[in-house]
Amino acid sequence: MIEPTLRMIAKLAINNALANYRLAKAVARLSQAEFEAPRTGFFPSLKATLNHILVIDWFYIDALRGGALGPKAWENEMPFDTVDALYAAQRTSDLDLVAFCKGLVPEALAAPVAIHRQNRVQTERCDDVLSHLFAHQIHHRGQAHTLLAGTSVPPPQLDEFIVADDAGFRNQELAAFGWDETMLQDV
Repeated sequence: MIEPTLRMIAKLAINNALANYRLAKAVARLSQAEFEAPRTGFFPSLKATLNHILVIDWFYIDALRGGALGPKAWENEMPFDTVDALYAAQRTSDLDLVAFCKGLVPEALAAPVAIHRQNRVQTERCDDVLSHLFAHQIHHRGQAHTLLAGTSVPPPQLDEFIVADDAGFRNQELAAFGWDETMLQDV
């Protein structure tokens, strides 16, 4: 059996990938104009919000993997103009995060992670960086969910990806990744 903390981290990474997929499917039903339309939120559009999630994922995943990308991650705050291009990049990032999390060993959780900031290098524990990254993703996905509520496309349910009782609600998302329930049970 996998160590409980590692199991939780892996499930949160899987949850992230499945929730991003479900949200992208909903957002893809919008016209390009609706995707870019100004909206009241922390970021001024769905396009800006979803691009922000991705570039910050790049920033932290690079740091977790020992890279020094730092602020270059957001030199272009909106690298993708369309939902399809944006989601393709997000999916790649999500799968990278899942692989990273599934590859962790208990000792790695306390390992230092160098986070390259503007004029300094911040050092944090790996588990703390992952906790922060998951909170960031959920926070801004919630904002995107609210922005989507102001469109003709109903926002999707985004929290049916971890507990066993929700198995019947996530089959499409799991299948889209070539996964099944064993993916969640085996972590």
